[in-house]
Amino acid sequence: MIFDTRVDAGRQLGARLAHLRGQDVVVVGLPRGGVPVGFEVARALGAPLDVILVRKIGVPFQPELAMGAIAEGGVRVVNEETLRLAHVGPEGFAEVEAREAVELERRAHRFRDGRPRIPLAGRTVIIVDDGIATGSTALAACQAVRAQGADRVVLAAPVAARDRIDRLRQQADEVICVQAPASFFGIGEFYADFDQTPDEEVTDLLRRAAARRVEGATGTGDADEVEAARAGGARAGSAARDGGGPGAGRVVEVAIPADRVRLAGWLSVPPQPGGVVVFAHGSGSSRSSPRNRFVADTLASAGLATLLFDLLTPDEERDVGNVFDIGLLARRLLAATAWLREVPATAALPLGYFGASTGAAAALAAAAEAASEAAPDIADVTAVVSRGGRPDLAWEVLPAVRAPTLLVVGGLDEQVLELNRRAQERLTGCESRLEIVPGATHLFGEPGALERVAALARDWFVDHLTLLGHAHRA
Repeated sequence: MIFDTRVDAGRQLGARLAHLRGQDVVVVGLPRGGVPVGFEVARALGAPLDVILVRKIGVPFQPELAMGAIAEGGVRVVNEETLRLAHVGPEGFAEVEAREAVELERRAHRFRDGRPRIPLAGRTVIIVDDGIATGSTALAACQAVRAQGADRVVLAAPVAARDRIDRLRQQADEVICVQAPASFFGIGEFYADFDQTPDEEVTDLLRRAAARRVEGATGTGDADEVEAARAGGARAGSAARDGGGPGAGRVVEVAIPADRVRLAGWLSVPPQPGGVVVFAHGSGSSRSSPRNRFVADTLASAGLATLLFDLLTPDEERDVGNVFDIGLLARRLLAATAWLREVPATAALPLGYFGASTGAAAALAAAAEAASEAAPDIADVTAVVSRGGRPDLAWEVLPAVRAPTLLVVGGLDEQVLELNRRAQERLTGCESRLEIVPGATHLFGEPGALERVAALARDWFVDHLTLLGHAHRA
């Protein structure tokens, strides 16, 4: 079995842990990849989510091979067998350990964002990772939560090497896996998408989990925003023009009608916007994508309104075929575009699309369809930006795109870069540009890479939208 994404893996793992629902449970994810899996587990169990900070001590000349691990609370695990085979002495171990201790402290400060640890004493603690290979990190995590007073320790992962499970059971009261293959070369072989999880995504998921816990405990929220989400388009339009809406710097939660369903979204309209940008996320993501939200914040600082929304309902997401149905996703984008034309605050604004991964294909397909409409002033698309996109999935319609299109790809994302080069040759009906971010991989998780993407997108949309926006207001 191959998991589609960490989200898919987390949902499957959550189903295996259903027997713990209703108990006094805390879910702790091993960052970074274990947090998106743990987020889905915590949601399935209605449990709080935290991180357990553990750092692998890698062999100096082969960092992926663990010779030990350290964890919060001063926990230290040494793999004597690896040390012996790798011929690493105490000084070599101590040097790597010192570096990892600094990184552990940095991550603890960043991920929790000032929030205290969730108390574990006397509770059932579920430790979640995206996969277990050697088990050193998982063992250190078990010891760390025991040191914090956990009453029962459950170790859970979508996949774990079968020959490690007996050792893991020596530290955990229960070990739960969706898969336990005998042949195990690496965790990534069990995922269709195993891109690195950036720090920003971990921080965002923990913040969302904390907010969900507070909302569940208090039952309170902003009345205007809650009502806007319930009422959908008409109420959201009212909120957008009122002094208390997004024009005052707030984000309003909205519901967009499309294909007999309602799609949840966030609409932000700054004072005197020069245009509006609709975001189309990639497979396995949502309107909560920390990368898209970062870009949206950058666009907002340049005076652009933004709409981040879910292209599919939760039920629809369960069918992987929907996730890659570019025609369906493009129709959802066009529905959101039509909806924005009914919202007074955005009705007259020039409109652009920002697409990531498969969402970029949907954006280009929707732009091509909009260009063929008999009334382009209603659903016209003025500019498109693709981040790490798959424009090849919209191959047939690329010549019909009329909106100026910017393709942004990481220099190390070699396969996608080649696909974008070929796709640009097909964009014969519009202005197009390919920008390569040196040293960046598919998710632009490297230092400064996402900032470069956001700046490129901002400049492209400002150049192609805001002058038109000022002309509309005049």
